[in-house]
Amino acid sequence: MSNPAMTKPAILSVDDDPGVSRAVVRDLRRRFGADYRILRAESGPQALEALREMKLRGQPVAVLIADYRMPGMDGIEFLEQAMDLHPYARRVLLTAYADTDAAINAINVVDLDHYLLKPWDPPEEKLYPVIDGLLDAWRSAEQRPVYETKVVGDRWSPRSSQVREFLARNQLPYRWYPRDEPEGARLLEAAGADPQSCPVVITQAGEALIQPTDSELAESCGLTVQASDEFYDLIVVGGGPAGLGAAVYGASEGLRTVLVERTATGGQAGQSSRIENYLGFPDGLSGAQLADRARRQAAKFGAEIVTTREVVGLEVNGSARTVRFADGGSLCAHTVLIATGVDYRRHPAPGVDEFTGRGVYYGSAMTEATECAEQEVYIVGGANSAGQAAVFLSRHARGVHLVVRGDSLEKSMSHYLIQQIAQIPNITVHTETEVAGADGDQHLERIILRDNRNGTEDKVDAQRLFLFIGAAPQTGWLDGVVARDDAGYVLAGPDLLVDGARPAGWELPRPPHHLETSVPGVFVAGDVHAESAKRVASAVGEGAMAVMFVHRYLS
Repeated sequence: MSNPAMTKPAILSVDDDPGVSRAVVRDLRRRFGADYRILRAESGPQALEALREMKLRGQPVAVLIADYRMPGMDGIEFLEQAMDLHPYARRVLLTAYADTDAAINAINVVDLDHYLLKPWDPPEEKLYPVIDGLLDAWRSAEQRPVYETKVVGDRWSPRSSQVREFLARNQLPYRWYPRDEPEGARLLEAAGADPQSCPVVITQAGEALIQPTDSELAESCGLTVQASDEFYDLIVVGGGPAGLGAAVYGASEGLRTVLVERTATGGQAGQSSRIENYLGFPDGLSGAQLADRARRQAAKFGAEIVTTREVVGLEVNGSARTVRFADGGSLCAHTVLIATGVDYRRHPAPGVDEFTGRGVYYGSAMTEATECAEQEVYIVGGANSAGQAAVFLSRHARGVHLVVRGDSLEKSMSHYLIQQIAQIPNITVHTETEVAGADGDQHLERIILRDNRNGTEDKVDAQRLFLFIGAAPQTGWLDGVVARDDAGYVLAGPDLLVDGARPAGWELPRPPHHLETSVPGVFVAGDVHAESAKRVASAVGEGAMAVMFVHRYLS
């Protein structure tokens, strides 16, 4: 039997002054102790540890109360990190009169709900009404339930790997059970499935999904897979940084906005283990954190986010722009933003395709990190995404080998990452080297490294190979509709003008706006835009800028 007290929502107070901490908890217990767990911590790190434990146990947190002046980690820093663990908890900052400016600034930094001046006596007038209001708001807010999904599968199955990656990238908690271990076998028996039926996904409600599609997974976990309307002001195709930026600004400025994503919001950036050069985050943040915050922010302003819908066509129907889906459905809008980003190129070496999902992974495949303990892992690529993956995996693997075709990292990787890699002893950089083959039985066991300086080849043991070998836009669905360059990137604005002449078929009296494609009312932003900067910040900026041009077009 579970402890009834543990199922109560928590109110957590954080203050490094024991006297103040005890006083807060005393007053809170007097009024709210019957219905809430009243907890206290004497430092930000201690409180975060408690919040992590509650997150793992699925225990809800209703209110966080943090003192502003704490050594090591002040109240604003604590609340900012706590948001990632419990985004729906209401946030209160305790301040002295001299710190009210800091509290006002925190309203923007951590979406602060309230700040309280110390002392708050009498609590009946200055404390309880505030907490009552926050608890009412917390109870009435629409919150995504925490699903304890179970996944049973083969650790070397490509589809099992895809299911785990889909759940992880969509911030959906799950528990993994290998099919050949006792608990996995028991779950398969209970589900009436045999090991060959894997992967099997068991929802919190006890429903067993046998080899589910991404759409079935999304529906079972509470994601939106169908738009609520048939016509919008703006359809955003792609949920990477550019698409999320456009969704936030479009919805916040009153446009009826829907974002359509094939797999998970965040795009390639969402798979990054650590982004350290994004403005405003001096300590860095993971791509998943950035994507989750942006998704919640877009939803807060009313943007719809639809997942597991693959766009396969674009049509112009009078003043309407129509996107068509692989399942035969469609959506219409006044305007469309193409923000589909790019996909990693396939590696041509023999054996790589055969072992994709069975030891070979495109992108970071964060779900595989814990499986790399005491292993030698190989990463192919010389850009920032490969460098970030190397730094992250170095914490788990015995050795990380970064395989680069160029003669150095300087031409393709940010300076800060090169410095980090140089200081990590278990990362080895192999320049002027490439993977020439992959080999194994049921999964990857060996790769062949070719030294391009002398043409020699060396076969090395490897159970994990992560590929970051450049990217290509997937824009075939725009054939015959939108102008692109020879590589498939979408042209826009001044790039469409040849000797001052407007693109063929352009009938408006004005030239295309800066991010407008060869089709009026269809815009582009982010990595799929020709000659884009290929950086997270610039993608977000283009997404926001595109909304400005959408407004001009609509007016």
